[in-house]
Amino acid sequence: MTRREEIIKVAKILFREQGYKSVSMRDLAKAMDLKAASLYNHISSKEEILAEIVLGVAYFFTKEMELVKSLKSDSKTLLEAVINHHIDLTLNNPEAIAIVNNDWIHLESSHFEEFLGLRNAYEQDLRDMISRGVEAGEIMPNNIEVMLFSMLSTLRTLHSWYRRRSGIDGEALKNDITEILLNGIVAKPSK
Repeated sequence: MTRREEIIKVAKILFREQGYKSVSMRDLAKAMDLKAASLYNHISSKEEILAEIVLGVAYFFTKEMELVKSLKSDSKTLLEAVINHHIDLTLNNPEAIAIVNNDWIHLESSHFEEFLGLRNAYEQDLRDMISRGVEAGEIMPNNIEVMLFSMLSTLRTLHSWYRRRSGIDGEALKNDITEILLNGIVAKPSK
């Protein structure tokens, strides 16, 4: 691991625990047992760290969405894949997900605009996927924006909820969340 990668790794932990605004470069240097000036040999600013984390996640989601969109399958299968990608990233990189959800607002100008563009495109792809499912009769004809909000709200806050319940197996978590988001919680009447 390069020194820059170490800085990013430690920053993820500090940003998640304390929030981006509360962490200074001096705090980061102290956590790494370095002089603050030494950090600047590897990174130009705290915002650069934030941008690398947030945009890294946004580009990962964009790439994953492109893979899902390339599948020739029904809407439910595509939505299952999207949900599973979210959950996998949350389980494998919870700090980055927390930072994206809580601290993206602190990105500066071009990074801010770049992130918004990626997030908006991702949400539109998901909205389109849901709409196609409704049109094909594969998904209940509920309000598309409410369905989108419900899915994204659950997936975006999973990192916080899961942290307090780490005894749940990842595969069981994926199966249960997918089932609940796509099929609801009410038992189907037996015939």
